[in-house]
Amino acid sequence: MLRSTASRGLTSALHAAKQRLKPKERLESLFQLTPEWLQARGLKGVILDLDNTVVPYKFRGEPTAELLAWVEGLKRAGVKLFLVSNARRKRLAYWSEKLGVAGTGLAFKPWFGFKKGLRRLGLSPREVVVVGDQLFTDVLGGNLAGLHTVLVPPLSRRELGYTRLVRRLERWVLQQLG
Repeated sequence: MLRSTASRGLTSALHAAKQRLKPKERLESLFQLTPEWLQARGLKGVILDLDNTVVPYKFRGEPTAELLAWVEGLKRAGVKLFLVSNARRKRLAYWSEKLGVAGTGLAFKPWFGFKKGLRRLGLSPREVVVVGDQLFTDVLGGNLAGLHTVLVPPLSRRELGYTRLVRRLERWVLQQLG
């Protein structure tokens, strides 16, 4: 009896963990997120991860014409945008200015940053999607905050050493999630 109860408790805990790590959707590119895609899901705001989601990790320079057109297209459609990044504030400020999108750096995802994004967007969690390239920061944080979550592939293989290690665990978790 005791073993059965413990087993059920563990099964329940594993199910809850899987739900928190599972993105609601996966897209092959950030640019698949269109005003029509958002509207079909009742979404009015987008919280974006910066590095390897919007721009390659450590990239400095000018945003691509495609990225600028995508941002402007969403803005023209009335979609609210906000950057939430674990990058240093100086890096976030650089890209925030280039893209014309407000944001917060050193957000300490997955635990913090998303609530600030929601407040700044002035929307409820059910009206906002989080788009990112990492399960344990972007997807987990978005799911914990009650947001719609989208996982996209990283733009670059260049990243922090520990992020490369975490990617191995992410691949295994994604296989388990199906």
